[in-house]
Amino acid sequence: MARRLTRNARRCLRCGEVVESRHVHDYRVCRCCATMVDGGLCYARWGFKPNDSEPLYEWEDDDETAPAL
Repeated sequence: MARRLTRNARRCLRCGEVVESRHVHDYRVCRCCATMVDGGLCYARWGFKPNDSEPLYEWEDDDETAPAL
């Protein structure tokens, strides 16, 4: 069973801003430049310093890719 990204977001713990990437190549940075997200729902790419960011991404199981019995 495959997993599918349904939300690609992080919260910066320095400035409190939530940054969310909604489509491919949608590169987003918080106002203090400590947290970034990219990729929308196509791929997940994050950048942050340790302990400066909280994950808000969400995944769901993709039953469509499961083989039929």
